[in-house]
Formats: sequence, C-alpha cells, structure tokens
Amino acid sequence: MNNALNENEKRIFELIKKNPFVSQQELANEMDLSRPSIANLISGLVKKGYIHGKAYVVNESNQIICIGGANVDRKFYVKGELQFGTSNPIRSTQSAGGVARNVAENLGRLGMDISLITASGLDAEWSFIEVASSTYMDLNHVIPMPKASTGSYSAVINDTGELILALADMDIYDAITPELLQTRLTGFPQPRCIIADLNLASDALFYLQQFANQRKIPLVFIAVSAPKMSRLPDNLDGLTWLIANREESEAYFNIQMKTEKEWENGLQKWLDLGVQNVVVTNGKEGSMIGNKEEGIHFMPALAIQDIQDVTGAGDAFTAAVIHTWLEGRGLKEIAKAGAVNAAKTVQTKYTVRQNLSSLQLQKDMEEI
Repeated sequence: MNNALNENEKRIFELIKKNPFVSQQELANEMDLSRPSIANLISGLVKKGYIHGKAYVVNESNQIICIGGANVDRKFYVKGELQFGTSNPIRSTQSAGGVARNVAENLGRLGMDISLITASGLDAEWSFIEVASSTYMDLNHVIPMPKASTGSYSAVINDTGELILALADMDIYDAITPELLQTRLTGFPQPRCIIADLNLASDALFYLQQFANQRKIPLVFIAVSAPKMSRLPDNLDGLTWLIANREESEAYFNIQMKTEKEWENGLQKWLDLGVQNVVVTNGKEGSMIGNKEEGIHFMPALAIQDIQDVTGAGDAFTAAVIHTWLEGRGLKEIAKAGAVNAAKTVQTKYTVRQNLSSLQLQKDMEEI
C-alpha cells in the first residue's frame, strides 16, 4: 500500500483493527467527529486498500436519506437597479447548493444522521460540493456520471435581497434511474426516513414511493418549481409529507390561491389526495400546515429587519419542519420551527446558516 494515511485515517484504522464490528456512531463518539465524517474516512481507507470487507458496518436505523439535487449555487448581486439589455455591475459568490443537499446540510447541522444520494459529474464543481458537504452528510452513495456536468443554479438578486431571476441546469438528475436507486438503497436496511426533491424524474419518484410503502418507511417529497409538479406520482395516497409553495400548488391543481380561504382549500386538496401531512408556504405571507388529525393551521412569517439573501429560506424551512416532526412535536411547533429557521437563514449571506444546531434552533424558537 503506497497511499499514506493522514492522522484521522491512522486513528480510525487502529480503532477498526481492535474491533472490526465497531459501528460508525461509536467511532464518531470516540474521535469526536460527525458520523458522515467517519463514513467518508472509512471510504478513503477502503479506496487506499487498508480495509477489505464491511465487518464494521451495522444496521443503524437512525439513518435519514436525502435524494435529489446537489448543485453549485452561483449568486449575482446587482448593484443598484437591474437594467435589461445591458451590462450590470454586480458582486458574485459561489457555494454548495441544491434542494436535497441543502436540506441534508441543515439536518446534519441539527445533529441528524444523513446520507445523500445524488448524481455528480467528475469535475471541479463536484469537488467543490464534496469539500463543503462531507462534514454534514455521508457522500459514499453518490452516483458519478463521467460524461455529465454537475448541476448548477444561478440566481440574480437585487439590492433588497430578493430573487429577480434564477437559472437551473439540472439535466443530470434525469439520469438517476430506479435501477440506480435500487443499488444505492439496498445499503440501508431500514432508514428512519427518505426525503426526495422533485428534481428527480417521474419514474424515480414512483420507485421511491413503492420502495417506501413496501418497507413502511416515512417518505417526504419536496417541490422545487411549478413546472416540475407534474413529476409527482399519480397516486399520492400514504405519502408522509409534501412540502410545496403556493405557486407549485396552484400549478398542480390548476387553481388560484390568492386569498387565505383559497390557500386553505388548496392545502385541503393535498390532504384529500391521501397525503398525510402537508405544508404550503407563501413567502412573506407565511405558511399553512395541516393533517387530518390536527386540522389546518396558519403560521405567519416572522418580521425580518435585515434580509441578506433569500436563496436558502425554503430549504431551511423544510429541514426544520422535518427535524421537528421527527422529534415528535405537533403541527404548530413544526411550522414555528420552519419559520424560525428560514428567518434566521435569510439574515445571513449563507444558503445554510453557519451557527445552526439543534440547541440553537431551540433557543431561537424560545425567543419568538
């Protein structure tokens, strides 16, 4: 073996030699690292030839699987008023993004055990995403696509922090077929939850629905845009959660949801289709959340004085909703957690706020 080990790899190698059946969580506790970081270190040891077989892998049922987009997010901040048909002065930033990846990072920062399944090119963009993500999620189940480009999302943002225009190159996710998903999901005997965004093709979403129903695994679908709502399976009966915004719901049902009553009726339509829990967000107007047991509730958006960037708000909201639901809270607390995390995120320049933790989210909620 010619590949040298770094200090963390040496330490984990010694621990595995002492106990080949040690769990990744036990290694994480021993080394004071996240479980996704441990998974990525183990993957490095396998690739370097130091480990053969998988005696150290055990069935850890706390695993949450996020499936869908992982992009490079490029943001262009217009200085002054945007003028079409000419050059505009801007400042720009680049960060790791994508709905599934952003939700995964939020949940990882909240202390949850996350694996990401996505498709990636073998390019500098994926290397950038990998470095930014590996601390918060296990990336060993990512599907490499040598002939494709890693997904990208480009946003033009005005001087008040509002999104003016967005461009998305997401074709690579159409290559995530049911067959590829099957090869990845067999490595998870009984995950705690599967979360998928609608960047996936219709047949992939249908496969995930069948897979989750057969194994009684909670399944969450996250809408990503109005045009992609047609990708939802025809039968949504039994879907655990659907998280969408007003425009996406309007597009799916071909209705208007301008008044509060129309908004509530739109959410009820999702429940009537058999979805167990639904959130319909509406930007500055807040959100509605509902299920058949607790009814439908309105959660106003929080007043925000200093908006830096709205790009990550929806994913922050979604992650906090899922986290709080998995903690066993009621709908009002779930909606509140989503609103709080979204509000705190847009007050930063980051797509995922850097100070996020389970304790911090709880403190933020107590302040409201």
